[in-house]
Amino acid sequence: MTATASGGTASDPHSKLPTAALAASETSGLANLHPAYFAIVMATGIVSVASHLLGFRWAAIPLFWLNVALYAAVWVLMLARVFRYPVRVRADLMHHGRSVGFFTAVAATCVLGSQVLIIGGNWPLAAALWFFGIVLWAALTYTIFTILTVKMVKPTLAEGINGGWLVSVVAAQSVAVLGAQLADGFGADAPHVLLYCLVMWLGGGMLYVWIISLIFYRYTFFSLSPSDLAPPYWINMGAVAISTLAGTLLIAAAAHSQLLSDLLPFMKGVTLLFWATATWWIPMLVILGIWRHAYRRFPLQYDPLYWGAVFPLGMYTACTFRLSHVIDAPILLSIPHLFIYVALGAWATTFAGLLQHLMRPRGSGATNDPARASARL
Repeated sequence: MTATASGGTASDPHSKLPTAALAASETSGLANLHPAYFAIVMATGIVSVASHLLGFRWAAIPLFWLNVALYAAVWVLMLARVFRYPVRVRADLMHHGRSVGFFTAVAATCVLGSQVLIIGGNWPLAAALWFFGIVLWAALTYTIFTILTVKMVKPTLAEGINGGWLVSVVAAQSVAVLGAQLADGFGADAPHVLLYCLVMWLGGGMLYVWIISLIFYRYTFFSLSPSDLAPPYWINMGAVAISTLAGTLLIAAAAHSQLLSDLLPFMKGVTLLFWATATWWIPMLVILGIWRHAYRRFPLQYDPLYWGAVFPLGMYTACTFRLSHVIDAPILLSIPHLFIYVALGAWATTFAGLLQHLMRPRGSGATNDPARASARL
């Protein structure tokens, strides 16, 4: 990350772009659009769902309709980028830092599906989004990890790993979350749907163990600069928060599957483990954020990657609310009743930053361009 900020290294695929293509991309916001921009849909969707769970309909419904528009708009921009700047998109797929951002498309699709089901009450459309999310997950998972495995030139661990890698976990768990909620609508096929969701939940949990081990190793055995602690590190918490939510929904759906009924003690234990891990991360991430912005005085300004920090706050709110019900622990309800205000405040602040960025005259504040800043990650 820090090495690429200086303009590209031998391990940076962007440095291998043809000179003309690279020059053109530097003048185009569309060319520099970060693959992780679907995080705005993820964040808006889960804050909307959390608001709905806590009875904040005044926030849940407007955010639902806004998210429908955001989802469509980001798809238009992403597809336009694919057709206009295919070399740049290919470079992103080859980049250890940016390629994992494509997984936000899966999570955004399934989070929107949860909104459509819970708030919109439209099961067929939610099911269609679930199937689309499964296709996206399979295509992106085996494309991205294959490319990153077989490419000849790779960055060091310190340059290549970041919290954004955990979006791959979020993608898998988002499929499990939506599927568990849809299962009873499949009738006699509900046990098969729930078996698939169980496999996704467990596989996503194992993927978290693999990736967080590397991230924690990078934390504790390599030097960190303020620029290294980018917003996606909040996915350290968000990935286990959505794993918690998936677990709670599988537990709630156990009546539709004999297998899940047999595994209830196991699922409750693993779900509580995920929640405890998410809770452990929160103070750590807050402390590191204070170190980054207050002690090291790193500028606090809008970056599209900040949506990756809003999402975990909304997800922790929703998963704790669900957890308090499935393990019969009403004492936990005080947490989501507090965190919903934190999530809404973070969403509003980040959205205001987006609007301010969009209203900024073209060419002004070049050093604050989030597309350029996020290109370093």
